[in-house]
Amino acid sequence: MRKNTHPLSTATDPHLSSMVQLCPLGLMLSGQRRVLACNQRFADLFGYGRDELVGQSLQILYPSEAEFERIGQRGIQVMAGQGDYQDERLMRRKNGLLQWFRVHGHAVDPADPFAQACWTFEPLSAGADTTRLTPREREVLAGLSRGLTAKEAAREMGLSPRTVEKFRTGLRTKFGAGNVTELMVRVAGLPS
Repeated sequence: MRKNTHPLSTATDPHLSSMVQLCPLGLMLSGQRRVLACNQRFADLFGYGRDELVGQSLQILYPSEAEFERIGQRGIQVMAGQGDYQDERLMRRKNGLLQWFRVHGHAVDPADPFAQACWTFEPLSAGADTTRLTPREREVLAGLSRGLTAKEAAREMGLSPRTVEKFRTGLRTKFGAGNVTELMVRVAGLPS
């Protein structure tokens, strides 16, 4: 007889449940963009208790409703094709502060990516104050972190490439960076 390998079966397997809790990354299982389950590390990363998160829309973890929608649209398109998604983005903690995260997701069924998915969240140390960024600036930074060109980011954001370039120039000025690589190093808090 085959053992149940359903991603939500950890509650019936105490060993697996313990391993999920010991994971150094934040783990979260979602269904229709709501929190179905999460480990304590995930709750701690966002400043919530686990019971406060279960059943909640993931929207509470995004800086704005518009970013929740845009990132969701981008994610579902990618996951529908390959089942996996990853990016780096700013997310909102319970206290309202923004934190930079590396996010990886895997859909249980790529044909219906948001039905059920497993996600990991790895905090990245922010070297610069990212709380004063506009939603568009955050979106441009997210595109940069994924290696998008200005043209690719413009197409994804519904802007002109020139407008995206203006945002990039403004961000470099804001963070005192001479080029895009230096900008990303400063935002991520990596040693230069």
